[in-house]
Amino acid sequence: MRAEVGHAENTKATRILKRAAITVVALIFWLFVWYYFAKKTGNEWILPGPAQTLSRLWEMAKTSEFYRIMGLSFLRVFRGFLTGMIYGFALGTLSHYIYPFRALVSPMMSVIRATPVASFILAVYFWMTTDEIPTFISILMVLPIVWQNTVLGFEKKDPKLDEMAKAFRISPIRAFLRIDLPQILSYTLSAGKTALGLAWKAGVAAEVLASTKDSVGFEIYNSKYTVETIDLYAWTCAIILFSVLLEKLFSALFSGRRKKHADRA
Repeated sequence: MRAEVGHAENTKATRILKRAAITVVALIFWLFVWYYFAKKTGNEWILPGPAQTLSRLWEMAKTSEFYRIMGLSFLRVFRGFLTGMIYGFALGTLSHYIYPFRALVSPMMSVIRATPVASFILAVYFWMTTDEIPTFISILMVLPIVWQNTVLGFEKKDPKLDEMAKAFRISPIRAFLRIDLPQILSYTLSAGKTALGLAWKAGVAAEVLASTKDSVGFEIYNSKYTVETIDLYAWTCAIILFSVLLEKLFSALFSGRRKKHADRA
């Protein structure tokens, strides 16, 4: 038995190392492509190479101002993300239990998904502060995705568990909390993982168009305005790295929750 467990652990470790190696090779490949085109262009004001960009990012990362700006942008986006998750789940739940409500909400979600982010930013520019716009845009990015997945979670839940709850005369509230909620949250949290990256990118775009002070978007706008292309690429790299980190953390929390639920089951 122990030998089988050890073999399974070794196989899993080998699989993880193999995936990590493939990821590193792919990353090196795209860095080389970037380096090739930068070298071919021959002008760092048009396309700086990876070495110059990463060097500039390292310089920025040594300053407290960099972390202050990244932190403020994160707080704006995270407020929108969390609000979108809560409202998306609540509206999805109501849409399942009250069909007329679903018919009422569904067109609004379709409009939000189809409307360009820039249109929303310009539409609210005159009745929101520049600090509020990135949060509002992040909400709009998260809301329809979480709503749709929550509704899907209700549709895909196991009907046999509902029959069991009725057979054992479990109260509707307890059945929802103990039976329905764990099933639905898997779909909701899965949507959250997808929506997190979108919220971060859209939130930064809103900071650019709204000229939000003390923000990553404002720094990107300044680098374009002053033709500091290396700074533009450095801030872009910071956004990408931070987005990947957030998604990894969210995935780790999501996996931990699923494992905890499986252990209870």
